[in-house]
Amino acid sequence: MSRPCRCRRIRCKPDTNYFKPRGIPLDMLEEVNLALDELEAVRLADFDGLYQEDAAKKMNISRQTFGNIINSAHKKIADVLLHAKALKIEGGNIERVD
Repeated sequence: MSRPCRCRRIRCKPDTNYFKPRGIPLDMLEEVNLALDELEAVRLADFDGLYQEDAAKKMNISRQTFGNIINSAHKKIADVLLHAKALKIEGGNIERVD
């Protein structure tokens, strides 16, 4: 039996929740979903430049879980960029904090 998933604390609220390549109709695009906790992990690690241990503390998760989340986010973002897919940002087991 696996452990229950802990709520991840996030602070970021994206200005928009959808990105797509210009010039390709939406109905022709495959969509990739990036969860809000994955976006928060990218913000903390890549934009703010925090170490994984510090970023994990801010999200109220373990360093290992943070590493799994950031790896998943990087893979999804690379897939979107390399294969011209749409990116939808939503969902995740989150708790907003200010």
